[in-house]
Amino acid sequence: MTKQRTERLNSLLREVISDVIHREVRNPKIPQLLSVTHVEISKDLHFAKVYISFIGENINTTEAIHALQSASGFIAATASKMVVMRTFPNLKFVLDDTAKQHMRIEQLLADISEEKEKRTPPASDDASEI
Repeated sequence: MTKQRTERLNSLLREVISDVIHREVRNPKIPQLLSVTHVEISKDLHFAKVYISFIGENINTTEAIHALQSASGFIAATASKMVVMRTFPNLKFVLDDTAKQHMRIEQLLADISEEKEKRTPPASDDASEI
């Protein structure tokens, strides 16, 4: 399958799966504030990794991913009614923590910049001392 077709299919699956999770899945272990960041479908179209990001604090991500995985059959069956495919892929939900990693890197860079400013002596004006 061509790369462009795979990308379009990944995008379509991301939208449909996100819609199904938000509208159809009723599980208290799955937070309402979640985002399907992207989907990677295998070349043979039988498997798809669904990357999930959670918004908010105090979320048990392990429990939420497990709840999504247990509902994957329902999600796939419901989503297959919206997408015309010969066979709908088996879904595997994976935590996408790139936003958290990005925030950590930004914080580390800010800390380094702050430390660098503390270590650099202030510039003295030699001309004003004459």
